Order: sequence, then structure tokens, then C-alpha cells
Amino acid sequence: MEVTATEAKNRLGQMLEHAQREPVTIEKSGRRHSVLMSAEQYDALLAAARPRLRGDAPRTATEFYERYKDWVDEQHRRFEEIGIWNEEFRRW
Repeated sequence: MEVTATEAKNRLGQMLEHAQREPVTIEKSGRRHSVLMSAEQYDALLAAARPRLRGDAPRTATEFYERYKDWVDEQHRRFEEIGIWNEEFRRW
């Protein structure tokens, strides 16, 4: 459903009810401006946008370090010995 901003303002209660069934596109100055949707639809969008983590993935830096300590220590050792790979191509 598409409505103008004025129509959405004047019929907000109806728009809120309609948004429970499907998103309502609001136009302003003849262009799509915003979308009104239910909280459930919004939550689903946020969940889909979040990166998926495996259930056993480390959630903090400390957990990551504890799990991959040997690898992290080796990367630090290499950095101290060699520096940043391709550093000559970096502009900083």
C-alpha cells in the first residue's frame, strides 16, 4: 500500500493497523520517503541483517584469544619480525 505523507498523518490509526498486515510506503513530494511496518516485520529484518554466528563461535575478544591463542601469538610474532604485509602499498 502506498499513501502520501498527509494521508498517513490524517489516518495514522488506520495506517498502523494496515502495517500489521503489510508494509505501508509513505510518499512525500511525489517520492518514496519511508515505510511503516509492524514491529514483528522490523525485528525479522534486523535478525536477517545480523551476521550469523555459529553457536560455538567466540563472542568476546577474550574468548577468541583463549580459543585461538597459539594462532594469535604466531601472528603477533610474525608482525614483530616482518611487519605489515604489503606495507609499501598502504597510504597511511
